[in-house]
Amino acid sequence: MSIRYGLLALLEHGPRYGSQLRTEFESRTGSTWPLNIGQVYTTLSRLERDGLITAVDEEAEARQQPYAITEEGRRRLTEWYEQPVDRTQPARDELSIKLAMAVTAPGVDVADIIQAQRRHTLRAMQDYTRLKARALAGDRGGPGGEPHDIAWLLVLEQLIFQAEAEARWLDHCESRLLRIAGRRPASAGQTAPAEIEKEPDRTAPGRR
Repeated sequence: MSIRYGLLALLEHGPRYGSQLRTEFESRTGSTWPLNIGQVYTTLSRLERDGLITAVDEEAEARQQPYAITEEGRRRLTEWYEQPVDRTQPARDELSIKLAMAVTAPGVDVADIIQAQRRHTLRAMQDYTRLKARALAGDRGGPGGEPHDIAWLLVLEQLIFQAEAEARWLDHCESRLLRIAGRRPASAGQTAPAEIEKEPDRTAPGRR
C-alpha cells in the first residue's frame, strides 16, 4: 500500500513516466526501499484500473507513457494522509519469529543469537548515523533545506530510532532469559546461567 500511495503522491506534482516515478521515489527515501521497475508498472496498471490515475498519451508505448493523477486519486491520497497507519495488524517480524522458535529449539544457544543480532543492529545504527551526518553536511548534492533532503533525513532518523529500539529489546530479551534460567535447572539444549555473559538490563521501567 505504501508504494501505491507513494506513487500517487509523486503524481500529484504533475505527470510522470514510470522510470521518473521510480527515480523520485528512491531519491525521497534514499534508496532505502529500492523499487523494481516492473513493480512500478504493475502498480501503475492497478492505479489506472481503479481510476486513480489516467494515461496522458493513449498512443504512447507502455514504458514511455506519462500518467497523471485523477480527482478520485487526489481524494484517496488525501484520505491516506489523514488516516493513521494501522498498527493493530503488524507485519511479521523475522527476528521476533526467530527468537520465538529458538527458545524452545533443542541445542540452540539463544544467547548467541541475541548477541550476534545486537552486533549487527548496532553496526546498522552506526551506518545510518554516518549517513545522517553526511546528509546534514549537504553531501547528497542539494541544499540542506531542500524538501527531498528533509524527506531523506526523516527516513534515516526513523531507521536510527528503530535500530535503537531493537537493541534495547534485545537487551530486555537477554535479561528475561537470564531470570528464567536462574529459576530452574539447566537441561539439555538450554543455556545455563553461567553460559551467558550477563549485561545490565537497560530496559525502561514498566516495559519488561
